[in-house]
Amino acid sequence: MTLKEAQWYRDRLAKKARRGFCGYPVATVAFYGPDDRRATKVSVGIVAHDGADADPVERWFCETSDARTDPATIEAVVRFIEEQGARSVATVDRIIGCPHEEGIDYPEGEACPLCPFWRNRDRWSGEIIG
Repeated sequence: MTLKEAQWYRDRLAKKARRGFCGYPVATVAFYGPDDRRATKVSVGIVAHDGADADPVERWFCETSDARTDPATIEAVVRFIEEQGARSVATVDRIIGCPHEEGIDYPEGEACPLCPFWRNRDRWSGEIIG
């Protein structure tokens, strides 16, 4: 993929998010990482109607690059959103937590042992709590 193509996908995703709510289905895009500097996971869920759970949900992982700027990952995200017919895209402009899943990668109710950065940290503001 050329640099120009990669930029086109990043711009397309950003433009969809800037438009705000344009109806359902809504694609929710969330970036996760071991800290607040590099996203190693992006999760996209499709919400079909008000009050519905996200379904389907897809996840992509980037071990060596940042998922927010990785050309192949952003292309896959945009293609998935378009394939699902999402009319709106909801996202935040930051990494919102650890890429590991509670109850799957580590026990329920515990902090992730692999991502100490997120221990006692508010995932939405990034500020330390408690």
